[in-house]
Amino acid sequence: MQIGQVFPAEYDTQLDNKKTLLTQLLAPYNLPDIDIFRSESSHYRQRAEFRIWHDGDDIYHAMFDPTTKQKVRIDYFPVAAKLIADFMPVLLSKIQFNQALRYKLYQLDYLATLSGELLISMIYKRQLDEQWLEAAKALTAELLPEWPVKIIGRARKQKIVVKEDFVTERFTVGTKTLAYQQVEGSFTQPNAGVNQHMLSWAAQVASRLNGDLLELYCGNANFSLALASYFNQVVATEISRNSIKSAQYNIELNNIDNVQVLQMSAEDVSKALVSGTALKHIELASMTLNTVLVDPPRAGLDPDTLQLVSRFNDIIYISCNPETLADNLQKLNKTHRIVSSALFDQFPYSHHVETGLWLQKR
Repeated sequence: MQIGQVFPAEYDTQLDNKKTLLTQLLAPYNLPDIDIFRSESSHYRQRAEFRIWHDGDDIYHAMFDPTTKQKVRIDYFPVAAKLIADFMPVLLSKIQFNQALRYKLYQLDYLATLSGELLISMIYKRQLDEQWLEAAKALTAELLPEWPVKIIGRARKQKIVVKEDFVTERFTVGTKTLAYQQVEGSFTQPNAGVNQHMLSWAAQVASRLNGDLLELYCGNANFSLALASYFNQVVATEISRNSIKSAQYNIELNNIDNVQVLQMSAEDVSKALVSGTALKHIELASMTLNTVLVDPPRAGLDPDTLQLVSRFNDIIYISCNPETLADNLQKLNKTHRIVSSALFDQFPYSHHVETGLWLQKR
């Protein structure tokens, strides 16, 4: 398929194929009917990154085909959120003959929200100076009020923030609207519409549980905020300092008082719990940790963490790689049964599948 294009007429077929493949892969584990959560067939991605190509007076967005390695000119990008796709040509028209902003501009990164905010990172192969900053401020003012854009300038060992380096996303989960700070350069789910489905599905599972929740790989508290009201206490762990900072900010932003975030790897948490030692300053003896939520990287759960989660009554497993999920289920199937399953189509027109499983102790 052509890079940067969408094919809505083929969407249902590719989604059916993903369901079939996931069903076959997990068939040995008595998989219940899979709940399917569709993506929009176009304008579904809230993040986009482009090289900027200079050709005389012309300037344009470009991507590289992963197969041919050839440069592809991108004049319109229907994969991206409509806010990004519509703004891309506007931005280029503003900087095409602006030497301070155009000179040695190498890359543009876009981050948009469902709530209508847009953050642009302008990346250069030169050091930025006061002239660049004044030009960026002038551009920001010129774009208002139609385009309330935030601009960041980046170069080697340099970052200049014109206003703020984050946007605030809002997701509706049940009857609540939750606000999430999303910082430039930090991980966020790229398909915001499908992420909202993931949060809602996990919340529906959590509504049938009780006690306290341990969450591993919590990121910016994506799931922590959505599930906090269903548990007495939530202990969330993460190793990235930037993600922890955002998670703590988001907890305060939403006035949530029963979530604690610890800077610990999943492996360290596993060792602490297996040995019976406290997690940092938290005494686990006073908690009823019945449920664990894991959203691991593509490699899945390491052996220590797999051993740990198998001790919980309930496991909410969010997987970005069905192959490693199937591998992990070889062990978890001995102690747990799958109660509920879901397919979240985070990445349309690709082979990637996001899966949600609720496993319960046999």
